[in-house]
Amino acid sequence: MMQPANHPTQPGVQALFHPRGIALVGASTDPSRLGYGMARNMLYSGYPGQVYLINLHGGSLFGQPMFPSILQAPDPLDLAVLLIPAASIPTVLRQCGERGVPAAIIAAGGFRETGAEGAALEAEISAIARQYHMRLLGPNCIGLIDTSLPLNVTFLPPPGPPAGELAFLSHSGAICAALIDWARSQGFGFSRLISLGNQADLNETDLLAPVAADPATRVLTLYLEGLPDGPRFVEQAFQVTRRKPVVALKVGRFASGQRAAASHTGALAGLESAYEAAFRRAGVVRANTTEELFDWAHALAWCPLPKGCAMAVLTNAGGPGVTAADALEANGLSLAELHPDTTAALGKLLAPPASLHNPVDMLASATPETYSACLQLLLEDANVQGVLVILPPPPTHAAEEEARRLIPVIQASHKPVVIALMGERLIEPAAELFRQAHIPEYRFPERAASALSVLYRRSQMLAQDTSAPTYPVQEQAARELLSNLPPGFLDATTTNRLFQLYGLPSLPMRLASDSDQAVQAAVGLGFPVTLKIASPDIPHKSDVNGVLLNLGDEQSVRQGYQTILSNARQARPEAVILGVYVQRMLPAGQDVILGVVQDAQFGPLVMFGSGGIEVEGLKDVAFALAPLTNADVDTLLQSTWAGQKLSGFRSLPAADRAAVREALFRLGQLAAHFPGLAEIEINPLRVLAPGQGAVALDIRIRAA
Repeated sequence: MMQPANHPTQPGVQALFHPRGIALVGASTDPSRLGYGMARNMLYSGYPGQVYLINLHGGSLFGQPMFPSILQAPDPLDLAVLLIPAASIPTVLRQCGERGVPAAIIAAGGFRETGAEGAALEAEISAIARQYHMRLLGPNCIGLIDTSLPLNVTFLPPPGPPAGELAFLSHSGAICAALIDWARSQGFGFSRLISLGNQADLNETDLLAPVAADPATRVLTLYLEGLPDGPRFVEQAFQVTRRKPVVALKVGRFASGQRAAASHTGALAGLESAYEAAFRRAGVVRANTTEELFDWAHALAWCPLPKGCAMAVLTNAGGPGVTAADALEANGLSLAELHPDTTAALGKLLAPPASLHNPVDMLASATPETYSACLQLLLEDANVQGVLVILPPPPTHAAEEEARRLIPVIQASHKPVVIALMGERLIEPAAELFRQAHIPEYRFPERAASALSVLYRRSQMLAQDTSAPTYPVQEQAARELLSNLPPGFLDATTTNRLFQLYGLPSLPMRLASDSDQAVQAAVGLGFPVTLKIASPDIPHKSDVNGVLLNLGDEQSVRQGYQTILSNARQARPEAVILGVYVQRMLPAGQDVILGVVQDAQFGPLVMFGSGGIEVEGLKDVAFALAPLTNADVDTLLQSTWAGQKLSGFRSLPAADRAAVREALFRLGQLAAHFPGLAEIEINPLRVLAPGQGAVALDIRIRAA
């Protein structure tokens, strides 16, 4: 049996990165052809193994013989690179299988990206690869580069990328080509660069673990256009991010999936909500731009992680210092309160007009010696967890003099320091010194503050409690209850029973088909009561004035019954009306919404946020993958106003936060156990005073 595709020691995957011999099928003597460029790169990249050039007509290239067929190439042969017309690929791939070649890179295009005929051809080569237990990279990719081996299996023009600590896996070949050129001017390099192309076989999930196992790789960066197997990506990325940072740029942010959503949860859960929840669960940092992707990546590669969010700013100019302070706050960090000993020591170093408080403004007269001495003091302050140094072109000396003084101080510290090296030509020598010392530098304070923020976020992620508590539930009884359910909304009896089986608190509800039954139900439950329209066709009852609250006697219930029916029939004459639900009126509390929706890529998502009728207007909601971890529930509560105010705010009394946590965990278990439940919504969940629990006042569940 083959090992899992994502296993680092899987032979086909290993052959991509440690081949003893490589055959290029499609080598060309014509300098205008891609086969010429790829042969040149493979032969002159310093690769220590054997390179075999294959051309149907034979001959020689770069002093190397060209074999007419891969079947005639000598051993060892672990990797085949196919750069020939798409129609010829199946025949040659079978020859690779007959030779026992464990891996192939199909750089040629003309497959799924071209339409139905190309898709059929891609399916054919995938079947051939499976038949021979061969792993494929591509098709329609530019190949891969490994700067450590070294190996360059691309047709890109030289020189290749500088060696570095960042691995880059990309769905786009053009992005790879542009980044190689851009990286040369930005002072960072790559350990591995992999173009995934159409991913007929190997995808980013398969390669996460093998790339992370590379000693030269300190940070993995991803350019993603989608994820074909969301749950497996989350599982693999979670394992990798415990050891090495992963930063992803997921494009197509606004191409929201179309949903037939009957609930607030479904309406608010777009494609982006699922990706945000998935990346957060996996520990993947999500960048918003390509520049941000690599700003963050080389900070993560070069800097220690801070132990807190309190940062200091060291500057010789007031304006950039204020800009930095704003940027730190905007990125979720704070300005450290300097220890009195630090401010006293700064006062002895700086002229009287200088600012001794954070941001520390040394004034334009600051010398290289002043910069290094002040930075040393800030780093020694226990209240400071990291420093943003602002260095515009100095008026009286060269910026590189300051860099030479600062670098030893930074390298000796266990706290992160990032540089806002403002300018361009005047600071180029200083930038080069910082880059050689592996100290991240940025042109403006905002980018530097963002880099410090991602370091703090990484430290927070590693400290998260990712355990997933479980509560006793009656899963088997629930399966029997839900067996053979038709699509559509569950009736109230089934809904309430399901919640009982999962320990989710719901308020008893009685269906009344006439006003007399409504009165009887109210008397039995106890006044005051609430009346709600009962109709499978009216999921949002308030939209049709189908809810009446705080009815305190028989007459108001009798009259209320008729009013609700009249309102519903007038608003929705085609709706099936079953009658009216009667519930006991609960005491005041805080109302929140809990929900579940099934995502096509990642499975069930749990939603939490502000409840009631304004849920879609406020959009104070957050999502997490089910089942939930402690870290997920912390995020749901901390990232929403609904969660924050459970602790009380001004005149608003605190509510039972513990009951909400338990309800979220139990709802997550229910969602994970029953993916056939397309949507679940509790709106509102009435959260009572601390210790008094929480109760679902209105529940809707839709089976797919």
